[in-house]
Amino acid sequence: MYAESSSCCATCTSRARRAGQRGLSIIELMVGLVVALLVGLAATSSAVMFGATQRQGIGVGGVAVNASTALAALKNDALTAGLGFFGDARFLCTRLNLSVGSTVHLDGAAFAPVRIEQVAGQDQLDVMQSARVESGANVLLDQPSSGVDAQLKSYLPAVVGDAVLLSPESAADPCTVRSVTAVTASTPDDPQKLDFASGGTFNDGSFTTPLSYGSSGGGVTLLGALRWQRYRLVGTNLVLERPLDGTSAIIARNVIGFRVQYGISSAVLTQKTLESWVDATGAFATLTAANIPRVRAVRMGLVMRSPQREKEGAGGACEASAAKPVLWGATVEPDVTDWACYRYRRAEVVVPLRNLVLGIKT
Repeated sequence: MYAESSSCCATCTSRARRAGQRGLSIIELMVGLVVALLVGLAATSSAVMFGATQRQGIGVGGVAVNASTALAALKNDALTAGLGFFGDARFLCTRLNLSVGSTVHLDGAAFAPVRIEQVAGQDQLDVMQSARVESGANVLLDQPSSGVDAQLKSYLPAVVGDAVLLSPESAADPCTVRSVTAVTASTPDDPQKLDFASGGTFNDGSFTTPLSYGSSGGGVTLLGALRWQRYRLVGTNLVLERPLDGTSAIIARNVIGFRVQYGISSAVLTQKTLESWVDATGAFATLTAANIPRVRAVRMGLVMRSPQREKEGAGGACEASAAKPVLWGATVEPDVTDWACYRYRRAEVVVPLRNLVLGIKT
C-alpha cells in the first residue's frame, strides 16, 4: 500500500515537471510577435503624425509671433519719425546734407523724415528722427553760418558730441547735420557759440551746394543722437538697416509681401482727418513742401508664409490654402510654386505721424 502511494506521487511530480518545462509553442510566439509589431507600427505612425502636427502648429504660431514682433519694431520707429525736423510750426527742410565721416549719404537730396519708396515691386520704408524730446524747438542764428560754427541768439542745451540741424530760412534750401565739437557759453556781450570742427561724426562730408545759413531766419535744432532706420525685403527676409553705422539685422523671415502707404487728408490742407490711403507713386512719389502737410499716418502690412509644408489631401492635392494671399486688395505672389501647400498670415498696423501733424501750421 505504501509502495503504490509513493509510485503515484512520483508520477504526478514527473508530469508537473514536464508541464512546467513546456513553455510557449512556436505558434504562440509568432502570434505574440505579430501583435507587438502591429502595436509598434501603430504607435510609430501616431508619433510621426503628432510630430508633424506639432511642427505645423509651432510654425504657424511662430509666424504670428514674428509678424507681431516685426510690426512692433516698425511702429516704434514710425511713431517718433520727424522729431527734430520741425520748428516754428513748419517743416524746416525738404532737402538735406548728411554725411558720416567723409562718406556722403545725402547731398542736398530731396528729404522727408518718413519716406516710402518702391523697390523691385516691394515697398521700402525710411524713417529718421532725433533721440531728444526737446528737439521740437529751434534757436535762431545770431550771425550767418558757413557750417563751421554757429552763434546763437538764445541758449541751446547742446554738449560736445551732440548732433544739430542747421536749417535755412527757406525750406527749398538744404539743411545740414553737424556734430558739436566745442561749446562756448554766452556772456553779456557775446552769444553762445557751437563749433563743428573736423573729426566730428557729421562734419567731414563735402557737399555740392556751399553751406550758407543767414541770420535773418536760419536756425539750429538740437538732435542729440540722429537715428535713421530703413526697412526692406531682401529675398524673403524683412531687414532693418541703419545706414548711418552700416549695421543691419533680420527681424522676420518667410516674408513674401511688405507694403507701406501714406494716410492723407483731402487737398484742403486745413483738414486734419485721414481720408484715404495712397501708394508712394504719382503725386506722392516724393514728399515735398506742397504735399507733406497732407500726410497724417502710415500703414504697414506684412504677408508671411509658414515654414512648414503641409501634406497633400486624400486626392493628392494640397489643401492648406485655397487662394493666394491678398493685401489691401492686391494679390501677393508666393515665393513657392506649390503655394497651396503652405499657410499664410497677414498682419498690418496703422501709425499716426504726430510730429508731422503737430509740427506744421496749416
